[in-house]
Amino acid sequence: MSTQPTGNRRIDRVLAADYLDRVSSASMAELRAMRDEANQEETDLSYIRRLVQGRMDIIRAELARRAGDGTGSLLDDLPAILADQGRAPAHGMGRHATVEPSRADEHRRYVEQLVADVGLSDVGALDDGELQTILEALGNQEEELSAKRHQVFQVADACSGELTRRYRDGEADVADLLATPGE
Repeated sequence: MSTQPTGNRRIDRVLAADYLDRVSSASMAELRAMRDEANQEETDLSYIRRLVQGRMDIIRAELARRAGDGTGSLLDDLPAILADQGRAPAHGMGRHATVEPSRADEHRRYVEQLVADVGLSDVGALDDGELQTILEALGNQEEELSAKRHQVFQVADACSGELTRRYRDGEADVADLLATPGE
């Protein structure tokens, strides 16, 4: 995921250098579609990031169990491990998600492939050094996802800011939002 935005994927479009060039000239419908596209991408990035964090939590719990800090088997502790207890409160940058992740199965396969790429299939069969290496690789991926997510927030904010400006300056009418299509 460290490629430059140049392809046809949604992330590539949203983070393309020229994506926001048309913000001031786009129609209201186009501007809303741009904002919605960015919001959907943020939701997907958040979902992938949480999957990666879940894998990291499992590895940390296994390392803690080995150090004598765990309560029992990793399997028995899994519900508590994957709960958000002990995790810093989410700081969703003040947003309320109104969309569900798209392509959830694809995202799960991506994380599974990432995990497989670094050799994680049975944490109990790996030594502490191997687990630390995997934890570092997943941590790097989580940082990359967080950086991309922040960039996508900026795009969504720019689109929302332009929509707000148009309403505030009278270039758009709130009544148009309430009008039934076809009237």
